[in-house]
Amino acid sequence: MQRVKLDDIDRRILHDLQENGRITNVELAKNAGISAPPCLRRVRALELSGYIEGYHAQLNSENLGFGVTVFALVGLHSQAEADLSAFEEKVQHWDMVRECYMLAGENDFILKVVAKDWDSYQHFLTHELTAAPNVEHVKTSLGIRVSKFLPGVPVDLGQE
Repeated sequence: MQRVKLDDIDRRILHDLQENGRITNVELAKNAGISAPPCLRRVRALELSGYIEGYHAQLNSENLGFGVTVFALVGLHSQAEADLSAFEEKVQHWDMVRECYMLAGENDFILKVVAKDWDSYQHFLTHELTAAPNVEHVKTSLGIRVSKFLPGVPVDLGQE
């Protein structure tokens, strides 16, 4: 995958797509100060070079019945690469786990888990997570409310 060198137009395109993945190519081009055909070529080049990894819809978890969000700090007995990889592979099969990050420090992973209610999370915790091979401890914190949610990364637009 060959990386393209980002210029101000590419950064504007990345910024606008991250803010609104459903923006039309015409509007994207207008914001970037170019015409639609070269804008579309730039978007394709940004996708092919790995700057754009995908597009998704942000769903309302409460409306879909997922009223519980839990952050689980997981410590493993062994931090050998094979054991870390095995845990990461196991996580891929748990639909309730929406995000998983490997950590440096006291804990090995943090998981963002969504559940319909506290009982369904507790069932997941006792029958799946703590029962998984190599799991030594799990410390959980219940999410109360979201104060900020900005997926992606800050895109520097230069002098705007």
